[in-house]
Order: sequence, then C-alpha cells, then structure tokens
Amino acid sequence: MTVLAYDLGASGGKALLGRLTDRGIEVEELHRFPNDPVQVGQRLHWDILRLYHEIKQGLLKAKLRGAVPESVAIDSWAVDFGLLGNNGELLGNPYHYRDRHTEGAMEKVLAAVPRERIFQRTGIQFLPFNTMYQLAALKEAGSPLLKEAARFLMIPDLLRYFLTGETMNEFSNATTTQLFNPTLGDWDGELLAALDIPPSWFGPVAEPGTPAGQLLPSVCAELGVGSIPVIAVAEHDTGSAVAAVPALERSFAYLSCGTWSLLGTEIERPVMNEEALRCNFTNEGGIGRTFRLLKNIMGLWILQELRREWEKEGQSRSFSELALLAAGAPPFRAWIDPDDALFLPAGDMLPRIRQYCLRTGQHAPEDAGEAVRCILESLALKYRYVLEMTERLAGRQFSGLHMVGGGIHNTLLCRWTASAIGKPVWAGPAEGSAVGNLAVQWIARGAFPDIWEARKAIRESFPVAVYEPEERDAWEEAYGKFIAVTGLAE
Repeated sequence: MTVLAYDLGASGGKALLGRLTDRGIEVEELHRFPNDPVQVGQRLHWDILRLYHEIKQGLLKAKLRGAVPESVAIDSWAVDFGLLGNNGELLGNPYHYRDRHTEGAMEKVLAAVPRERIFQRTGIQFLPFNTMYQLAALKEAGSPLLKEAARFLMIPDLLRYFLTGETMNEFSNATTTQLFNPTLGDWDGELLAALDIPPSWFGPVAEPGTPAGQLLPSVCAELGVGSIPVIAVAEHDTGSAVAAVPALERSFAYLSCGTWSLLGTEIERPVMNEEALRCNFTNEGGIGRTFRLLKNIMGLWILQELRREWEKEGQSRSFSELALLAAGAPPFRAWIDPDDALFLPAGDMLPRIRQYCLRTGQHAPEDAGEAVRCILESLALKYRYVLEMTERLAGRQFSGLHMVGGGIHNTLLCRWTASAIGKPVWAGPAEGSAVGNLAVQWIARGAFPDIWEARKAIRESFPVAVYEPEERDAWEEAYGKFIAVTGLAE
C-alpha cells in the first residue's frame, strides 16, 4: 500500500512516498524544497502559493516515478492560518508567526480575559504568537481581511482546500489555536465572543485519519493524475511526530527536535490544573483522541539563525562542522534560557547570546565553538528541566526519552541530552513527522488497526540510536548552575 506524505516545516518541506510491504515500511523522498518567508514592507508572510506549487510538484514526481499513491496528506507547523472570502478565495498571504504584528496582543487579551479563564477553557500554553493573539492583533489594527472573511483555515487545512475544494478543520492543529475547548470538543464560543470573531468562520473539527475529499478535477487535469483521496492526518507536525514515536511502553516521554523542540508525553485527558498553568504547559490534540501534554522549547532555531548570520558574512559552515567546534570548546562556561523572549525574533543572534550571558554575570562566548556549545548545552539542560516538570504533571516516571525529528542528526545534542537527564535517549526516526503522517494514512485505510500496531511497524522498520549518560557528576553540577543563572529555580 503506497501513500504520499507532505511534511512542511518552518524552513523547508518534503514529499515522502511510503510503501507498506512484507518487509515493513519503506520510505522514499520524492521532493524537497525550501520554505522561505517573504518580507513585504513591515510584514513577514508565508509564501503559501509557492508551497502549494511544491505540493503539486510532489504529485507530479510521484507520477513520473510510476507510483500511484492511494492517498495524500499534509502536516505542518501550528498557529498560522488563512482566511477565505465568501467567494472561496484566499484573502491575503498568511502572516508568519514571527511577524511583529502580535507584539503586545497577548497582554491586551489577558487584560480583558483572565489567564486562568483562558487556560481553564483551552489548556494551551501561552505564547505571544498563538492564533488567538494573531486574530486579536488583526482586530486591533482594523484589518480589512476580517470584514471580508467567511472561513478560517490553518495552513494544512488551507493547502488541503486548494487540492480538494473542501473546507475542514483538523483536531490536532485546531487545539493549538487557544480557541478550542477540549472539554466541549469544539471551538470555544466564549473566547470567540471575547475577540468579537464570528463562530461561523470555524467548521466542524475532524479527528486525525478522517477522509477529507479527493483531488479536484482541475488538479488532476493539470498534473495528469487520477482522483486521489486526501486524508486529514494529525496535521500539526508535532502530532504526526508523536504518532511515529517507536515506544515499547504505553507511558513514554518524547522530544520532537527541530527548529522547535517539543517535549512531553501522551495522555488520555488534558491536564488543566493550576500547576500546569503555572508551568505554562500545553495540551494539544493527538492521535486516537489522546492529548499531548508538552512544553514548547525554542529548539535549534537559535543555532539555525546563528548559522545564517555567519553565511551572510561569508563563513559557510555545516551543522556537523559547528558540532565539531562545539565539542572542542571548553565545557560548562555559559548558558542561556533558550526560551527567553530575547531569542524569539530573527537575526543578530550572537550579540543577543553575549548580551544574555553578560546580563547574568557569565562569560560571553568569544568564538563560534563557544557560542554553539553554549546553545547545545543550554538545550540539553532545558530538556531536563522540562522533562522533570512533565513527570510531575503527568504523575509518571519515564525510563528514558524518545527523540524524533531532524534534530537527532546532531549526535552531540543527543549525547548531551542523555547526560543532562541522566537517562537513556532513544533517537529515531529522523523523519518523524512524515513517518507519522504515513502511519495515520495507513490506519485510515485499514492497514493498521491502531496507532500501537503502527508504532510497532515503525520500530521494526527504522534504526534507533541509543545514547547513555556520560560524566554524570559534571552534568549534575552544571544543571544546578544552569537553573540558577537562568532564573528557572525561582
């Protein structure tokens, strides 16, 4: 059984063909493409029509390979969206979540609706770029888009609509908006009313694995392909990544590692108590009516931005070269809190790292090796901090940590994470979101009875690297200093 998965990340996308054979799961990369945001004046946008073009190229390449997928599905990052007018056309290019138009929006919403009330109704982590605050920012600015809007679609919903003409909101991504009520199992009318947003924009919410239409005749004619079914999988890429975790135990901790790091566990009911609010955890929708109790961590974004800055200066270094420089730098000299608001915007990352270190009375990194080591050590130590919070909130102890996603190619980060948490790290598969996307399509088509059988097949089909803790005393001492200098101990 052959299916096609599109996995769109903040920096690039890919189309992977998955084949389910008697040897297990086989994956072939058909198409890879950049996802570069576009600055227009003061606004930062996603190039949504370019992404749609690349999706069509993936279908075309499948045809040229002689592969006829039995279904197609898309997953992507969360929170961002497009608005359709009454005529079904897209109103404007979607904003990028790092655009500055949301600055101050969260504070204004919280002045009108108490933080406790929002968390009680959504269970979602407070981040300044959440969909809720993006809509509030548009409202505050008097955006003409809101006057013409008739339908709200998140990024995978929107791209799926371009393919099928069907408007459908999917569960895992809908939950990230901070406008979905998991207790009601529907959009939260009270919060929409507080934002003065019409509930008519929001359609029924479909579970992962729901059929979501067929390729439009116009798409089929353009590409010379047949009418292929489209599936709404776990369309938030973290939801798909967690679906691909090759866990042996029903109770497991995961880290989806890429531009963002998302660390947590899979639970049956959301945890929406005072401690979860205080820890700023989130409860996002998952596979099979589960929830993902997790925390967003800034992830490899800081390193990626640093590398881009060096490239602009003519210093092109691969991630593996940067890891070698970090390994050779002196250990445990300085740390940052990766989630400090200082590191959210793009650009000028090295001066901001130095600024943070000097502000907290630490040694400021002087060269590339020291800067990269500061980032990677800080991530590993922050992972421990969040893993321990996850254990407290979930009331569970985890025997180790499953790492999935492109970040596992950074073996130094995997090693240091195992050392920081004092437990084994199991790394793989690297293409976690795409593999989870494929798995949910196969479940929808009856090839697997449930996600646990799919995870078993994933475990048997993809290698998993095991990293054991090293230098425990040194990392234990470093952790105490890390939480002190970052203020996380307060």
